[in-house]
Amino acid sequence: MFTVLTVIIFLITYIVIMTEKIDRALAAGLGGIAMLIVGIYDVNKAFVTYIDWNTIALLFAMMLIVIITSQTGVFEFLAIVMAKMVKGRPIPLLIVITILTAIGSAFLANVTMVLLLVPIILTIVRMIHIPAIPYLISIIIASNIGGTATLIGDPPNIMIGQAVEHLTFNAFLIHLSPIVLLIFFVILGYLIFVYWDKLKANHIDQKKLTSIRARDYLKVTPALPKSVSVLIMTIIGFMLNPLLHIDLTSIALAGALLLLLLTHDEYKPDEVFKQVEWGTLFFFIGLFMLIGGLEEVGIIDELARGLVFYTEGDLPKTSMLILWMTGVLSGFVDNIPFVAAMIPVILEFKDYGMTNLDPLWWSLALGACLGGNGTLLGASSNLVVAGLAAKEKEDIKFIEFLKVGFPIVIISLGISSVYIYFRYLIHFTV
Repeated sequence: MFTVLTVIIFLITYIVIMTEKIDRALAAGLGGIAMLIVGIYDVNKAFVTYIDWNTIALLFAMMLIVIITSQTGVFEFLAIVMAKMVKGRPIPLLIVITILTAIGSAFLANVTMVLLLVPIILTIVRMIHIPAIPYLISIIIASNIGGTATLIGDPPNIMIGQAVEHLTFNAFLIHLSPIVLLIFFVILGYLIFVYWDKLKANHIDQKKLTSIRARDYLKVTPALPKSVSVLIMTIIGFMLNPLLHIDLTSIALAGALLLLLLTHDEYKPDEVFKQVEWGTLFFFIGLFMLIGGLEEVGIIDELARGLVFYTEGDLPKTSMLILWMTGVLSGFVDNIPFVAAMIPVILEFKDYGMTNLDPLWWSLALGACLGGNGTLLGASSNLVVAGLAAKEKEDIKFIEFLKVGFPIVIISLGISSVYIYFRYLIHFTV
């Protein structure tokens, strides 16, 4: 009885999240509360066992650091400087904005990066009279690829890193950044090919571009060096995690609190807290409660057994299945709930004789993050860009994005398959 109720609650909630009939944070929260009301588990178990407070706290801390840093205008300054460097020429502008998005998404989280960049690129393209859609779609694609490279770049990676202790910030850099770099430049070439005709013919208003002064966007106050320094120190702290033996959440929280303390004269904590993406945090809380229900009634165990049975416990087969299944499905459903459901499934594989699970974790991370480029529903950053663009009357059509994004997913997964096979799996097939 409880199993049936859990599945019904999970599916209804998931459908509501996908269709966006109501806010996804509210939908996930209602689904989680429904698990409590019908008695799947009690509130103590939800808060102590199933909600991953480390992930919530890490996201919260990084939001605070980026919110304060963004107030200084440093991100707008960098974007405009890059635009002026290429003299506003459409194709070079596409290249530099895509590179900036990818790098920023790796170290600031992709949702945060697109929130900062989209208003800037919309201002630039309107001033020099070139179409916005190619840039908006390229920002989405680059944010998901760049976010794949680090533990903090994309929410699925944060969830995986918190679930598996030895997958540190440096581990993600070492194992994922090489393939992400290759995929990024291949896809950048593909985007240039797709949008070449559309952008090459556009006339550039050089006078308007010249009139934009990047320095005007920079707020040269004591908060500028303080926020940039704390951001850099926090990222260095992540990299030194194996030497410091301090978990990432503690490093991020220390950085956030230090920055709040150093800048409280200019940016009151109450005002900073108002800008936190509370909806995202509560979405995660509801999501963890939903997945907790599946764990509680044994559905996760059954999924693990089914995968092991299908692949006969063969590590290469299991790894490739997870990569492609996650990649394709993440294009049509938000990758965050999918990864939340897959993490306990992979953890269960230890009980079936699989001792080396790392290839499975890298397959899950690559599939979830890169698969998010498949459709507008594939990742949080996609929805954020689409929402910001719609407010400015620059609607990104679902089909238009699908035509560009889905081939990119296939290319990305193909390259990832070769990488995973030759780096992790070849020894298991000879």
